[in-house]
Amino acid sequence: MKPPTFVRDLTAAERQRLQAGLRGADAFTVRRCQILLASARGQRASTIARNLGCAVGTVHYALRAFRAEGLACLQEKSSRPHSAHAFLDERFTEALKDLLHHSPRLFGKPTSLWTLDLVAEVCHGKGWTPRQLTGEAIRVALRRLGIRWKRAKHWITSPDPAYARKKKPATA
Repeated sequence: MKPPTFVRDLTAAERQRLQAGLRGADAFTVRRCQILLASARGQRASTIARNLGCAVGTVHYALRAFRAEGLACLQEKSSRPHSAHAFLDERFTEALKDLLHHSPRLFGKPTSLWTLDLVAEVCHGKGWTPRQLTGEAIRVALRRLGIRWKRAKHWITSPDPAYARKKKPATA
């Protein structure tokens, strides 16, 4: 059987910071402070978990984080997986801009206005994404790449030389 895990002896400054963290607005920080202070008092992980109404694994995770990071463990980290990556990255910024400035009809679509789902379909068809993304995923990718999503009527122009003159009364 493994011996119980406790935090190391706390310095006065660390103890003071943990005490102050108990009055914080962030629930994550308050819970971590409660766990670390209880462990410093000699309570076992199972007792701390029972008293705080959390899992024993949560207590062990907090103790390991304190051992590795010190007081920096009081700030919640991103829950995004380390292996996650964007399907549409910076390589496709210019290609996406070019795509959106052309009519969907050029890509065999029955409409002349882009929708996010239609962009997702074309991106997958061109092999830019390994699977077809949702419209929301495309919207997030466009925003991350610095491409503002506007209504297509502002982007697509006609080859008609009088297009601007004819268009002005309709949009005024």
